[in-house]
Amino acid sequence: MICLILLMPLMVLLASCDDDESGGTPKDPDTAPKASVDRFSMEAGTLMVRDATNGLPAGNAPIDFDSGEPFITMGLGPSGQMVEYYNFDVQPVDPAPIYVLQRENETSPVSGQLNVIDAIPGDDGYNDFWQVRIVTVPADYVANRFTSLAAIQQQGYDVQETGMIVNCPVVPEGSTASKRLGGESPDLTRGWYKDQVVFYFNFAEKELSATPDDMVPTSPIYVTFNINAGEPEGGPPSGFKTEMGTTQTHNVIATTPVSSSYSPLWAVNIYDNGDFEEVMDLTTAEMAMALGAGPTVNCPVVSVQ
Repeated sequence: MICLILLMPLMVLLASCDDDESGGTPKDPDTAPKASVDRFSMEAGTLMVRDATNGLPAGNAPIDFDSGEPFITMGLGPSGQMVEYYNFDVQPVDPAPIYVLQRENETSPVSGQLNVIDAIPGDDGYNDFWQVRIVTVPADYVANRFTSLAAIQQQGYDVQETGMIVNCPVVPEGSTASKRLGGESPDLTRGWYKDQVVFYFNFAEKELSATPDDMVPTSPIYVTFNINAGEPEGGPPSGFKTEMGTTQTHNVIATTPVSSSYSPLWAVNIYDNGDFEEVMDLTTAEMAMALGAGPTVNCPVVSVQ
């Protein structure tokens, strides 16, 4: 299963590498340099961009996604049940590749090998959603000999694109997001990025598969703001409208993880906040006055009551 692929124990094999035809020296993830990650720079963020007043963490500083707004939202499910989800900002439907190394004639990833990515937040082509690619390496390959896409490509090994999509936001070391719906570990996983170690979360509340055109599947969400989109200072800058004295929004997700069509990449539909009181489930959300569509946002569901 893909969770096992991405949550392999992180160890370094100490075997001799003299006979390995690929050449080079394995790297130790414990002592290798670490990449600097900033999710809130102008290059990386869309709805969450650091400024002098919004208090978003500094570049490469740990992020506490459990600290409340704007990182976690209370919404409603299709039947009106209360749901909770994280907010990981706008993400495209075109997934980024993640490379999993597997020895020839074996069916499991190389033990101890960190997965390899070629983009982090702020880079062109970055996405929290990764499409898994299997790299077949020689039988005598030693874990963590390849720590960049460039090194893999130089060898010309066979790379198989799979239909597996995983939701793994890259974050600064020390970041926390403790909530999970499926009971999976909230711990950070390490990976390689251009010979540097990176850290990412794993959200596996639902197994995801690429669409027929190799895109990330999406599902609708209906949202409304304190000031309607299109009005001065309206839309996201005004914040989601909530029930008085609470953090409960009437943002309605069309699917939950038990649905075959669920996806944590939500296609945003904005409705008039004049309909806030009437919107209590998917049926009433679909009946509300539509004000237009928004972007696709990564919001994995972590609680359904």
